[in-house]
Amino acid sequence: MISRRHPCIPYSGPRQFSISIPRRANTLMETSGFSDTQLQVREAIAKICSNFPDEYWAAHDESGEYPHELHTALSKDGWIGIALPEDLGGSGLGISEATMMLHTISESGAGMAGAQSIHANVYATQPVAKFATPEQRQKMLPKLVNGEWRACFGVTEPNTGLETLKLRTQAVREGDNYKISGQKIWISSAQVATKMVLLARTTPIEEVKKPSEGLSLFFIDFDPNQPGLELKRIKKMGGRAIDANEVFFDNYSIPVDSLIGKEGQGFKIVLHGMNAERCLLAGEALGLGYAALYRASKYAKERIVFGRPIGMNQGIQHPLADAYMHLEAAKLATYHAARLYDQSTTDDSITQSAVGVACNSAKYLAAEAAFTACERSVLSLGGMGYAQEYHVERYLRECFVPRIAPVSREMIMNYVGEKVLGLPRSY
Repeated sequence: MISRRHPCIPYSGPRQFSISIPRRANTLMETSGFSDTQLQVREAIAKICSNFPDEYWAAHDESGEYPHELHTALSKDGWIGIALPEDLGGSGLGISEATMMLHTISESGAGMAGAQSIHANVYATQPVAKFATPEQRQKMLPKLVNGEWRACFGVTEPNTGLETLKLRTQAVREGDNYKISGQKIWISSAQVATKMVLLARTTPIEEVKKPSEGLSLFFIDFDPNQPGLELKRIKKMGGRAIDANEVFFDNYSIPVDSLIGKEGQGFKIVLHGMNAERCLLAGEALGLGYAALYRASKYAKERIVFGRPIGMNQGIQHPLADAYMHLEAAKLATYHAARLYDQSTTDDSITQSAVGVACNSAKYLAAEAAFTACERSVLSLGGMGYAQEYHVERYLRECFVPRIAPVSREMIMNYVGEKVLGLPRSY
């Protein structure tokens, strides 16, 4: 069992997690300063992931087959609901622990693909848990926690991109139902999902007083076999074990009680999950960077050229050391942001602005540090870095995800420039 000791949430007994704690030898990350609970999460998840070696992920990347076995193993031990309340079958832990979970999955060699297999089920359920009615929560969340259901997150659209406030997918009420029409893109895990957390427009953009109004959040049945719903899988560069999709709605019918919170307040509600997602994605990026750096440093100790290990050469050693220091710095930013996010739920002195700046900064720094670590790992292995059998080429292909999604590097710099430095808005 694992007991939660997070200082921001009152302790009320042990959580239903199976755990025994082995010592890990294949990691470079310094773990001093983490809470006992975070370290217990890390060791328990590492034990599960040890059943899914790099070869498993390389094969799934090659075939595009979804990693159902990992999802099953995690749900069996209660990890899908790590950040959901106990009365819904979750553990009652925080985003700090959830970030550690996804970080550890990624670091195990699963990379972004492994982490993304449960990613949306962790962060997209946060606004549902906070803003749904008690009856909705009991109906919607327990089956996600036990693995019977899987959810995807439907926000991004092909013609709006980062302009979330200009989303065009419509939800038109007709009696006891809404009719959904429009298109979403880059929807991960839609091929295996049975539910979707959907952001759609219930008031035409031309009729709202503020850009943030007129959007509503729904938790919907997601069944391509029903009329009005079609999926098209996107072929992509990396993380190919996790499907990415275009989703087409054409008068797709959902019941009125799918609405989460009040109509027209969806954007404000969904922001609650966006900051959480930035923390989780930062953790995933860190795991990928540490995994790459571990393989590169191991290779540099073993590879002998001109009678000496190549790691003796500063041309190899210094770039890897620099990458490590950047990962460690990004780690501090990431877990600081996750801690702020958790503490803000009970401490009114922590503003949502402070949380937003911290979470965006963490995502940016972790993504850049991961890219540096992955690129230098490939280069340190030379020709073998380009070979699939050493896995670092897979890490490099996947490390572009946190640099691009869910918000670009440039938009984060715009955000910090405007919100922190007080500079004029540039777009």
